[in-house]
Amino acid sequence: MPLDLSPVEARVLGALLEKDLATPEYYPLSLNALQNACNQKTNRDPVVAYDDDTVREGLEALRHREWIAFVHEAGSRVVKYRHRMPEVFNLSRGESALLALLLLRGSQTAAELRDRTARLHDFDDSEAVEHSLHKLSGREPDPLAALLPRQPGQKEQRWAHLLAGEPQLPSAAAPVETPVRAGGADLERRLGQVETQLAELRQEFESFKAQFE
Repeated sequence: MPLDLSPVEARVLGALLEKDLATPEYYPLSLNALQNACNQKTNRDPVVAYDDDTVREGLEALRHREWIAFVHEAGSRVVKYRHRMPEVFNLSRGESALLALLLLRGSQTAAELRDRTARLHDFDDSEAVEHSLHKLSGREPDPLAALLPRQPGQKEQRWAHLLAGEPQLPSAAAPVETPVRAGGADLERRLGQVETQLAELRQEFESFKAQFE
């Protein structure tokens, strides 16, 4: 199955991963709970407002990939949903936590990921985070994460998931041309006229002085 998730699939999958790790007592999720998780205004970038049809379409696409499962619990008429990422990709809990954050918040530095995974998985130290990130990026034949080139204005390199294909890097900003103000152009023209007049006056003075030499 190609790694080409749509933005909706990525958000749905990230929300399922996060809630499994953060609130296992409320997992698997109903459609309503999953919709709320996708549309959270915190710990999400970008913030979205998916309706239930959009979330349902994302779920169907992920089920077609066999990355999630529909759960029918005994005594309940509400269908619930869970991800199958550890089974499909043989992920550790730490790797699942990192992927959840990358899916939900976009590219981040290793330091940001360590801080933000604290509620999902307790990494021993920064080296443990780096180790898990490099395991995700070194998978064969399809790496699940990549270390991005440092962008202008960034002090540290950022990591991104590869579940939606190659991440889009921001294009270099085009140089901003400073418009020429009409007042500035007029001033230059007037200065040119003054310089010309001054040169003419100097020549006339030299001619006048020569009459007395």
